[in-house]
Amino acid sequence: MGIPTQQKRRIGTYIIKQLLQRKKRFPLVLMLEPLFLCNLHCKGCGKINQPKEVLEQLLTIDECVGAAEECGAPVVTIAGGEPLLHPDIQAIVQELIKRKRFVYLCTNGLLIDKKIAKFSPSPFLTFNIHFDGLAERHDAAVCLDGAFDKATNAIKKLVDAGFRVTTNTTFFRGQTAGDAALLFDHLTPLGVEAMTVAAGFNYENADDQDSFLGREGTKELFREILKSPKQSWTFNHSGMYLDFLAGNREFACTPWGNPTRTLKGWQHPCYLLNDGYAASFKELMEETDWDSYGVGNDPRCADCMVHCGFEPSAVLETVKNPLQALLVAIRGPGR
Repeated sequence: MGIPTQQKRRIGTYIIKQLLQRKKRFPLVLMLEPLFLCNLHCKGCGKINQPKEVLEQLLTIDECVGAAEECGAPVVTIAGGEPLLHPDIQAIVQELIKRKRFVYLCTNGLLIDKKIAKFSPSPFLTFNIHFDGLAERHDAAVCLDGAFDKATNAIKKLVDAGFRVTTNTTFFRGQTAGDAALLFDHLTPLGVEAMTVAAGFNYENADDQDSFLGREGTKELFREILKSPKQSWTFNHSGMYLDFLAGNREFACTPWGNPTRTLKGWQHPCYLLNDGYAASFKELMEETDWDSYGVGNDPRCADCMVHCGFEPSAVLETVKNPLQALLVAIRGPGR
C-alpha cells in the first residue's frame, strides 16, 4: 500500500516551496508530545522517568493546535507518553485534521478498544501502533505480558473500522534479521499501510543501557534485513533513508526537520536529547546552535541513526537528487 498519493503530493509541494524560497531550515514533521504519562514502563524509554508532577501535566487543545500553526509542518506525529491517555486527544486530533495536517497518532494499542469510538476514519489520520518485536520480546521490552496480542488485535480492529494504520518498531541488541522478517510477515497480512523501523537510541536516563545496537550494529542488522526484502513489505521510509540504515550512504543529521513540542516547550535540539527548551518555534530555529550537534560534533550523537534526524536528510536529498533516489529504487535499498 504505502503512503497515499495525496499525502506524498502535499508533502512534496511543501518541500519544493520551501526550497524555492531558499529557506535553509524548515520542518517536515512536528513531533507533538502533549503528555509524558504512559500506561507502560518500557526498558528503552527515558520519557517515563520524569518526576510525578511532570507526568501529571498536559498540553491543552489550544497549545497543541498553536504548536502546529506556529511550526507549519504538513505532518504532525502525536506521541508521549501514551497520547490516548490525554482526555482531550479526540479534540486535538479533530482540530489538526480541520487544518489539513496529516496526523500520526502513536499508541501502544492497549486503549484502542475503549477509545476507537471517539475517532472517525480520515485520510488525514493514521494510528501508528508500536511493536518491539514478536510476542516474547515485545512483552519483555514493554514489561507487560500479553501486550503484543493486544497491539495485534488493535490493528485488526482499526483496519476493520476503516482507519489508516502503520506500525513503529524499535530494534535492540540481540534481535536478528530473521526476527525482523518474522515480525514483518506477522504485520503485513493485518492490513497495515506501512512499517516504520529504527534502532533504539541510548537515552541517558533509560533503564537498560546494554540493549542498544550502536551505529555499526545498526548497519549490520539493516544490511541483512534489506538484503532480500519481500515485495509485500512496505516501509514508511524513503529508499534513501533505508540505504543509509544499511550503511550504503552517509547523511548529516537534520534535527530541525522534526522539531519537538513538549510540555516544557520546544526541545533543543530534538526529542532524543535533553538540552533545554525554547519558548517558541522561532526561538528554537533561530537560537539553537545546530552546528554543535550531530555525529562528529556531539559525542551523545555518535551512535544515532534515528529517523527523526536522518529521514528529513534523506527526503531532502531525494528531492534535490532524484536520479540518485531512482538508482536506489531500481537496485533496492541496502543492496
